[in-house]
Amino acid sequence: MKIRHLVWLRRCSQAFFLLLFLFLVVESRLPQDYYLDYTQLISGEKELRLEQPVTFFFQADPLVWITSLISGHVLIKGFGWSLAVLILTLVFGRVFCGFICPLGTLHHLVSYFRPALTGRRLIKANQKTNSRKIKYFILILLLVSALFGLNFSGILDPIAFFYRSLALAVLPGAGIGIKEIFDFLARTDIKVLNYLSYTAEVLVSPVFGYGYQAFKTGWLIGTIFLLILFLNRIRPRFWCRTLCPLGALLGIFSRFSILGLSKKTDLCTQCDRCKKVCAGAAGPIPGDAWQKSECLMCLNCHNTCPEDAVAFKLRSPFGDAGTDMGRRAVLGGLTAGVALPFFSRLDGQIHTVSSPNLIRPPGALPERVFLTLCQRCGLCMKACPTNVINPALTEGGLAGFWTPNLIMIQGYCEYTCTLCGSVCPTGAIADISAREKIEEPVRIGSAYFDRGRCLPWSGNGPCIVCEEHCPTSPKAIYFYEDTVRGPAGTRVRVKLPQVDLKKCVGCGICENKCIVKGRPAIRVIAAGESRSVRNQILL
Repeated sequence: MKIRHLVWLRRCSQAFFLLLFLFLVVESRLPQDYYLDYTQLISGEKELRLEQPVTFFFQADPLVWITSLISGHVLIKGFGWSLAVLILTLVFGRVFCGFICPLGTLHHLVSYFRPALTGRRLIKANQKTNSRKIKYFILILLLVSALFGLNFSGILDPIAFFYRSLALAVLPGAGIGIKEIFDFLARTDIKVLNYLSYTAEVLVSPVFGYGYQAFKTGWLIGTIFLLILFLNRIRPRFWCRTLCPLGALLGIFSRFSILGLSKKTDLCTQCDRCKKVCAGAAGPIPGDAWQKSECLMCLNCHNTCPEDAVAFKLRSPFGDAGTDMGRRAVLGGLTAGVALPFFSRLDGQIHTVSSPNLIRPPGALPERVFLTLCQRCGLCMKACPTNVINPALTEGGLAGFWTPNLIMIQGYCEYTCTLCGSVCPTGAIADISAREKIEEPVRIGSAYFDRGRCLPWSGNGPCIVCEEHCPTSPKAIYFYEDTVRGPAGTRVRVKLPQVDLKKCVGCGICENKCIVKGRPAIRVIAAGESRSVRNQILL
């Protein structure tokens, strides 16, 4: 097969896996038939599971597999794909980066449109620099942190980073903008525009979400994503060369690959074409030492060389330059990797009772174990049908940054829904059935009344909304009749609501539906959650 055919094969592979990734991001949601007949979800008539393999890219991510194994000491189901990627890397080098990685493909596309980098400036931008050692510093930091029980890899892992950015920032942001346009058209007096807005909203809602989705810190996630893309104007594929910890891991394994770059110095005319197109700044030109661990296997240098002075061939893995991680990067990564897990525990969130506002999804493992497995990828947040699961900011302390947290004023945990556990790629949220969730029951918190804001308790009027929406059987919210003093000093006969903590599961629908807005009169805290023997209210 000629080299130009291999380049086209690489481009087709990149396009396929990028589109597959985008498709799986969109499909990480409540199936369409449940939206059309929501009673299926409420009644729990059938077990809720996604038909699409939405965790595939996470299972094919060696960094996710290795850090979960080191920190959680478990072999995650389906991660044989990661082993296959490592074996492929040992034979052919960083083909995952060049042929498969969807974030790498996006950076490749963005780097292609770089009007500021042409000619000599592009050659200079493609020179080897010490900044490439930063990714090895990050990799060592993540691996050592995982060894001490804190899994931070999902913050900078390319698959988790890309998924989180799309699911929690890009798609919701685009959806809000599109829906506001449709709402404007719907408010006009022109019937054609009205019909157009209604039809278009039906078509785009399955992609961008129903309603106005919101995720706390989504603005921060989106800003970081745009900043990473902008860095490609400074240096092509800046992320892949400088920051990607998965690329660093694959670079170490690719050191032993048998596919290498063969150079013929006598044929080279020093045209520098190979330097201009090298995606990894790996030193392809004859006369320079080829950095196998930096090569992204884009094959551009071989395809561009007019003299066939460089070509990829099977060869001994010991004739090329080794992986230059840098002593400072290694020592710095080791130091930071040891310090960060201990610093993250100084706030007391792990060793003592955590924040009452830190409410984990149903099936979440005990906090210390949970933090060894959670990749902060956002899969559970994207799949949640009520938009209640959000990335935590300070609720879980430093160790819990961007981990899932339930915000009840924004949504609630559907009584029979276990979708979050079924899509969790590492098992940080156990895959429980609806029957297990209801019959055990699985508690995620407890509700309590703020009597000063509750209408019956404050004497401002009757209200039974919380009791009406309570899904447990028998209901966790009950009434007793009494007389309270009204605002004018009159005696008012009302039904006063109470919470039976033995029946409450902390689903939060009472808080979400409470007619007292802003700060509801009934709220849910994490106390009473099943996963913790310390964070209990009742003995």
